[in-house]
Amino acid sequence: MRRFSLTAAIAILFFVPQLASARPAQAGSPLATAQQQYQAGNFVQAVGTLQAAIGNGPQSAALYFWLGRCYFELRKFDDAAPQFEKAIKLNGQVSDYHMWLGRTYGKQAGTHHSLWLGLRTRKEFEKAVELNPKNIPARRDLAQFYTQAPWILGGSKNKAKEQIAAITALDPIQGSLAQAEYDRQTGNLAGSYAEYDKVLRQDRPRPEEYYEVADFYASHNNPHRLQRVIDAVARVAPHDPRLGYYRGVVLTIEGRQLNEAETYLKAYLAATVSRTGYPSHADARTWLGLVYEGLGRRLEAAEQFRAALEINPHSSFAKKSLKRLEKQMK
Repeated sequence: MRRFSLTAAIAILFFVPQLASARPAQAGSPLATAQQQYQAGNFVQAVGTLQAAIGNGPQSAALYFWLGRCYFELRKFDDAAPQFEKAIKLNGQVSDYHMWLGRTYGKQAGTHHSLWLGLRTRKEFEKAVELNPKNIPARRDLAQFYTQAPWILGGSKNKAKEQIAAITALDPIQGSLAQAEYDRQTGNLAGSYAEYDKVLRQDRPRPEEYYEVADFYASHNNPHRLQRVIDAVARVAPHDPRLGYYRGVVLTIEGRQLNEAETYLKAYLAATVSRTGYPSHADARTWLGLVYEGLGRRLEAAEQFRAALEINPHSSFAKKSLKRLEKQMK
């Protein structure tokens, strides 16, 4: 049997280009209140609202779905999965329900090193696409699974390419993003750069699409291209709090104006909650640690790296940064 790392193959940080669609809740209803709390980042409060509604009324697939979404944001994946499963039991014909259950199984598979959960991840993504072939986020999740998963779990580069072709037919920009991610995963960085350049030449990308490009440039320490993305986002969403994060990253990579970089990153941490679609607080703290390291404040740098690992123990970015710093401090 071919050797593989289950964590690397299945614990995929599935990209979420847009929030899953859902019918608007009735104004003033517990579901509407919970959705407002969710959008504000008050996930714990939303859990309480949803649990009370479930306990006081008839069973509702939407209530369980949003309860699962809240647990997912709180990184309580073992609590999220049963809620999505209940939503599907009540209404198994909603594509987004299967997509989010697949994402949750993917997180669990990496944590529990479970082949069974890996298989269920694929099946849920496939079901989501079957129910709604126009569900681009589900197709992107499935393409990424096919790209990264080993053959024993149904991984297939050819199937990934089929999904990318289908995405491109639905939305060329999303197709370029999907192709860029495929190229990155298969070691073709030149291909990734070419696809991201295509995205930046378009005049229609949403901020989330720009930010996917930004994450790639940040991870490859390319401040000049990252600044291009920042300038593009600033033209369409000048007040987006994520801009400050990326401005701090640019300055950190360039090693200049580090006090200003510190201000940007600390402001981002103070103004946002850790949530899907936003740079993680673990990454923000790792970049802040690099700022402190650049300023010669090594103890504070180590503190930030450790704080990042408390948020996300699987962050290779924080692990490598802390290991390197500790080696220097010996």
